[in-house]
Amino acid sequence: MGVAHINLDEILFTDAGALPLDEFRAAAADITRRESWVVEGNFSKLADVVWHRADVLVWLDLPLWLVAWRITVRSLRQLAGLDTSAQARRLTWNRAFFGRRSLLRTAVRKYRHNRPRYARQVAETAALGVRVVRLRSGREADVWVAEQLGRR
Repeated sequence: MGVAHINLDEILFTDAGALPLDEFRAAAADITRRESWVVEGNFSKLADVVWHRADVLVWLDLPLWLVAWRITVRSLRQLAGLDTSAQARRLTWNRAFFGRRSLLRTAVRKYRHNRPRYARQVAETAALGVRVVRLRSGREADVWVAEQLGRR
């Protein structure tokens, strides 16, 4: 799209570990002060410095089975060394799948717990004048992205 693309995980997860919340918020705020940007990732604690500054908020409200599948595939790629991000370098089999706080278990727990809260926060963001696009399948997301790229 010709604009800066920032993945919030790449900011949050450094080689030294996760940034403190105040530093993470400051880094996200710096990015969203730019004229044009795309931020990837969902941290509702950043809503006021990311969501509320956006022209468009895209909510990938995907089914749980698809979320779990994508986490599994991404984790396997990272564990196989096919991804060299800071987050991937810290990943272990236990952190991905087997620990009490594994990525997969946490995703399932948060999916069930956070969806109602996200719906409320997205509605609040829309009330501020931010256009909200809620995509509920990979196909819907592919079509929407293709439409956006076709408009440029």
